[in-house]
Amino acid sequence: MYKKPLIVFEGIEGSGKSHHINNVANYLTKKNKNFIQIREPGGNKNSEKIRKLILDNKSTFNKNTDLLLYLSARSENIDLIKKNYGKKIILMDRFVDSTFAYQHYGMGINMNFIKSINNFLLEGIDIDFTFLNLVTPINMKQRLLKRKKLNRYDRFNAIFYKKVQAGFIKILKKNPKKYLKIDSNQNIYNNQNIILNKIKELI
Repeated sequence: MYKKPLIVFEGIEGSGKSHHINNVANYLTKKNKNFIQIREPGGNKNSEKIRKLILDNKSTFNKNTDLLLYLSARSENIDLIKKNYGKKIILMDRFVDSTFAYQHYGMGINMNFIKSINNFLLEGIDIDFTFLNLVTPINMKQRLLKRKKLNRYDRFNAIFYKKVQAGFIKILKKNPKKYLKIDSNQNIYNNQNIILNKIKELI
């Protein structure tokens, strides 16, 4: 379908998105495909500095500051994305949908405000495909308990994560052809195969 797509992996904490993006990266490396892998927040040196601020358990930013920090981290990545857009496969661990799901559906920040800044930052950049990883509250909790260290965004209550995941699903329904739902409650190896088969189509 696409030669050098921009592919995003979305989902709440414990949904398996980071595992699957790393698995895809390993596959592309073995196939000698040119690609870059970026996480949000994070990516380049400045974005990683902002990531540390956002996720630090000692941080007490209000929801508007959080949003602006996330968008600032994205702003720092824009040159990197534009430089490689259409030239290399781009794998994103979180992107625009996470901002809408967490900051609008989860925290209640005005959708149009978020859209206006995103549209300004991402002018000329389109997401080709998104893998949305879904997880039950029980499995999410069990997976978070296995982590050696939890960051600030791993510590919200179950109601918040429920709203965020429902937000992701609402976003998907607006353009379902560009999304694939991955039920991360199922066998992880089966999901790896499902994702890789779709990746082969996309590239």
